[in-house]
Formats: sequence, structure tokens, C-alpha cells
Amino acid sequence: MTQKCRDEMSKAMAYELSEDTPTNPLQTPTFGDIVNIRLGRRETLKGMLAVTALSATGFASLLTTTSGEALAAATTFKFDEISARSDETHHVAPGYDAEVLIRWGDPVLPGAPAFDPMNQTAEAQGKQFGYNCDFIGYLPLPHGSGNPDRALLFVNHEYTNEELMFPGLGRQNEQDFADMSRSLVDIEMAAHGASVIEIVKRAGTWRVTGDSRYNRRISALSTGMRISGPAAGHARMKTSDDPNGTHVIGMFANCAGGQTP
Repeated sequence: MTQKCRDEMSKAMAYELSEDTPTNPLQTPTFGDIVNIRLGRRETLKGMLAVTALSATGFASLLTTTSGEALAAATTFKFDEISARSDETHHVAPGYDAEVLIRWGDPVLPGAPAFDPMNQTAEAQGKQFGYNCDFIGYLPLPHGSGNPDRALLFVNHEYTNEELMFPGLGRQNEQDFADMSRSLVDIEMAAHGASVIEIVKRAGTWRVTGDSRYNRRISALSTGMRISGPAAGHARMKTSDDPNGTHVIGMFANCAGGQTP
């Protein structure tokens, strides 16, 4: 961000800009656009003919009834459905509440500074909650207890959006990354990886245990990892930094995930 941008933009304005900037640019087709294109008039007619054929045999009715009964038997959730939408409000079904547990930039490790979008550093981000939550794993505490009120939460931080992270910077792949710098790249790398936080539920509300000895940040910038198993020492694992191919730095671009049995 240029100094002029810093001078003209307050912290409140920076937050507002970050919230208002879309992650999907208008020129990028949405999933709905793709579905509408795929399900053109000809495809719709084909589908109608297929359903008609199934209905003639009574099979479609059987499928619908069976699926509905199976779905009803498989779930214990009871709530009124809400319409799909995308706006500034977090919509939940009547009778339910939604609360923010932890946000990008919130402290994870001791000594983490309060989040300041106008004065970010890689060192600060390395102690703060990362960017773009993807896979979330719930691991009850104590281990193996099945405790529904205390656990470790493991969260992937898959990727970053520089136009959202740095107010005023703009989408850099549309500008040949002209305004990117090493310090901004380091901040993004520190925001990748994963966060491990201890959480506890009291009076029906979840809270982060800020001083937990389990809390941890894993980043693409500074977290060393030892490679084991069949991959260890393979030619494709060898780098100029580690010619033995047994050590790497960082966790980057993890998508989804799972818990080891």
C-alpha cells in the first residue's frame, strides 16, 4: 500500500473496504451461471423426458418417497429452511444464533498484537489466526473422551486474497504484481498454513482459550517439517536448501482435509 493510501484511509475505512470487496470478480462466472449454461433448453427437455419415462414405470415416485424417508430418518435437526442469498447479513434459521469464534488476525499465540490492517507484519501474522478457513477438525479434550464442551480446533488456511488483505492494493494479477513487495508476500505466507486453538463451551457459548499450551500457528513462512515415509529422500523432494530431501519449510494451499483414524 502506498503512503498516500495510508494517510487517506482510517482503520475503520480499511475494515469496511475489506468487507465490501468481492472475492469473486464480476467477470468470473458463478456456479449458478455455469449451471444455467449447462442446463439450457435442450438439456432441460432431455431431463423432463427422462423423468417422464421413470414416472411411467412408477420408479420415480418410489425414489422420491424412499429418499425423503431416508433423509428424515438420518437427521435430528429441526428448523425452518431459509432462502439462499449472499449479502452482508449472516442468516440463520429462526431459533438459532450465529456467533464469531475467531477471525483472521485474532491472537492465537502469547504476545500476538491486536490486528491492525494498516500496519501488518509477517511476525505479527505468525502469531495471529490465519486467512481463509477451509477444513475444520474438532478434536475433543481430553484425547479420546468425546467431550462436547472442550476441544482442539484445527483449521486450514488455504489461500490469500491480496486485494482484501491489504486495503487499497487491488487485485495484483490484473496489474502484473506491480505493487507487491517482499514484506507483503511474507505476510501472505504467514497467513497460510493452519491454526490450532483450544476452545471451550460455557453457558452454551464457545470461547477460545487464549493461554492454552496447545495453541499453535503453522505457516508457509517458518514452520519446519521433517519428511518421513516413502517420500523421504526422493529426488523430487530435494531442494537447494535441503539436498537430502528430508526437510521442508511450511504448509501451503491445503484444501479440505480429514482426521487420522
